[in-house]
Amino acid sequence: MTAAATVPSERRWLVPAALLAVYVIWGSTYLALRYLVEEFPAFIGVGIRFLAGGLILYWWARRRGRPTPTAREWRSAAQVGVLLLVGGVGLVAIAEHAGVGSGLAATAVAVMPVWAALWSGLFGRWPTRVEWVGLVVGLVGVVILSREGDFAGNPTGVVLIVLSPILWAFGSVWSRRVPMPQGMMSSAAQMIAAAPVLLLGGVLRGERFDHSPAASGWLALVYLTLIGSVVAYSAYIYLLQTVRPALATSYAYVNPLVAVVLGITLGGEVLSGEAYVALPLILGGVGLVALGRQRT
Repeated sequence: MTAAATVPSERRWLVPAALLAVYVIWGSTYLALRYLVEEFPAFIGVGIRFLAGGLILYWWARRRGRPTPTAREWRSAAQVGVLLLVGGVGLVAIAEHAGVGSGLAATAVAVMPVWAALWSGLFGRWPTRVEWVGLVVGLVGVVILSREGDFAGNPTGVVLIVLSPILWAFGSVWSRRVPMPQGMMSSAAQMIAAAPVLLLGGVLRGERFDHSPAASGWLALVYLTLIGSVVAYSAYIYLLQTVRPALATSYAYVNPLVAVVLGITLGGEVLSGEAYVALPLILGGVGLVALGRQRT
């Protein structure tokens, strides 16, 4: 079925609006995250973002009649939230704080569906031949990207950027096998559960405020909380409930392009030849994995 066929005619404009939000907003969060970690300690800044965003979404979900999560659902949300938000987003924040450009971070993280296909195999669904080809192509792109200037001589950045999508992918696969709250309440519970872990992790890492955050840091925090976490995620949930999954998850192809363009034009970032070779390889690998899944 087409997207238009699943939405009432008077609300069909919501689909392109939601797609635009997911494409542009999520693509822009990598640059906003760079501005955040320039003024806030990495884990503490991300922890504040998810605590505020989670509370807002929780209030919104309750207003819309969503039930309070059960104790079992809270435990599951905590497990998934730590994998996605601490392991996924938190590690990217540390990598960007260590000097990895926002465009490069988005490019490396785009390989997440490749890792998800591998994790799915451990739960009984091994990749098809087309998916295996996509896995190889995507990983070759990651290897080439690791030779880019921001990664050269920065082993910590390489490890974190490689580990981040692995943990995000495992959390995504695991979330389908544990009891989770429904709709927006799921995201709210994950954010609320992950935020204390991020804040405590920041304290244990010795993170401190060595200066008062500038306006750019506060603006980045507000943008990431309200626009990145609340608006874009709500748009994504709407797409999952309205259109084909392949269309809803097509942000994986667009976010790196948006992040690279914004990083170069607004963030003053410079990319080397390795990045321009790695980007099409990674996106091509993700495309082959998606094609293999559709065939099955």
